[in-house]
Amino acid sequence: MSTSVHESPTGEVRRDRAPRMTGRQRLVLVLLLGAQFMIAVDFSILNVALPVVGEGLGFPLARLQWIATAFALAAAGFTLLFGRVADLLGRKRVFLSGMAVLGASSLLGGLATGPGMLLLARVLQGLATAAVTPAGLALLTTSFREGPLRERALALNGALMSAGFTAGAILGGLLTDLLSWRWAFFVNVPVAALVLVLAPRVVQDARPAGRGRLDVPGALTVTGGLLLLVLGLTRAGESGWTDAATLGSLFAGLALLVGFWHLERRSAHPLVPVRVLRRRSVVWGNTAGLLAFATETSLVFLLTLYLQEVLGYSPLATGLAFGVLGLGTVLGGTLGGRVVGRFGTRRAIAGGGLLQAAATLSLILLGTSPSWLWLLLVATFVGGVGNMLTIVGFMVTATSGLPDEEQGLATGLATMTQQIGITLGIPVMSAVATARTTALGDSGPSGVLSGVILAVLVNSGLVLAGSLVPALMLRRRAARDGA
Repeated sequence: MSTSVHESPTGEVRRDRAPRMTGRQRLVLVLLLGAQFMIAVDFSILNVALPVVGEGLGFPLARLQWIATAFALAAAGFTLLFGRVADLLGRKRVFLSGMAVLGASSLLGGLATGPGMLLLARVLQGLATAAVTPAGLALLTTSFREGPLRERALALNGALMSAGFTAGAILGGLLTDLLSWRWAFFVNVPVAALVLVLAPRVVQDARPAGRGRLDVPGALTVTGGLLLLVLGLTRAGESGWTDAATLGSLFAGLALLVGFWHLERRSAHPLVPVRVLRRRSVVWGNTAGLLAFATETSLVFLLTLYLQEVLGYSPLATGLAFGVLGLGTVLGGTLGGRVVGRFGTRRAIAGGGLLQAAATLSLILLGTSPSWLWLLLVATFVGGVGNMLTIVGFMVTATSGLPDEEQGLATGLATMTQQIGITLGIPVMSAVATARTTALGDSGPSGVLSGVILAVLVNSGLVLAGSLVPALMLRRRAARDGA
């Protein structure tokens, strides 16, 4: 057996003998990664088809964003709750229930005859995602002991999830052009059915140690806070950051989350034990993950504006251009486990962030000529590799050092971080780009390009801060613990 270097949650680097996966572990890996890939595809598969969906079902143009918002609200608002429910009732049970709801809601969406029916399907898909993602990740982490095997599994999970975001845009365009937007829903049904048939035979899950009790006040407070926070972030992208409803939602959401913190300090059976929230590996790992997801997804939004509004690309051509980014994330995920195993999570987070920041910064050179496409393709590929190294480092850091009975909580926190990051990035970068374009008084290609470049510059700075600060804080913890 080979020997690999492994970094503990406190930052200590040690050498572990790298075991090999068993046949059952490989089957579990394929099954759970397939489910997570499908979830990732669902995030973006409808984006390029929204105008066609609106036309087919009579959605007003101003209301189209609610097709995405309905999904995001449910997915982000309930993920922490379902992560904890999985710890109490069993991850396998919650995972299978979520997959069943996902398959049924996808069928409902494909058969939708009006806006209300479609929005109901999207809410149910979001709830299913909030259950499947943390439960599936918890099953993944508990199937592999902490160390090289878990790092490899999380790296592949991160690569496939990121590739799923890109594949969703491409697949959505192809299905809409060749068949119908309804197939963006129908494609989930056979996959969900296959998982429901195979998972009970392959996936194993230890029974919860005790019945436990759900912290109902904490669950209501954190779910309400997250729902209002995501709603406020979504409205910010639509109506601006000074809109009264935007500010009201954001402040109310933050107030509920502060109240949640105080409730957890006093609860006998907290939804999230305060000692977990005080762990530096959890806090700074999730901080790195939040900004990694926020910056990369918002960069895709900015470059979509560039490709369509400046260079005049079609939605399908835009989706195909982002295929290069998908290749970069797959490579980064493939290398991520090895990088973490050899250099440790702190160096993976910092190195990946530096690579992503440099690649993003190079995009300020973009111009109005189609010849600049080569720079976009190279930069997104390199940036995708760096982003995925950071995400793998985040996932390993945020789920390490906790007992198996709290892995649903840890993966619920990590999934919530991912969902909020995806939701947060676009309205922030959109506000920066729009402010610049408005200040110039030019809504043409040159004005849009100027706004995109300023937002890209801000994006690069956030990447740098989001990787170096967490890595530095984790280093200080390691130095203190080693003293």
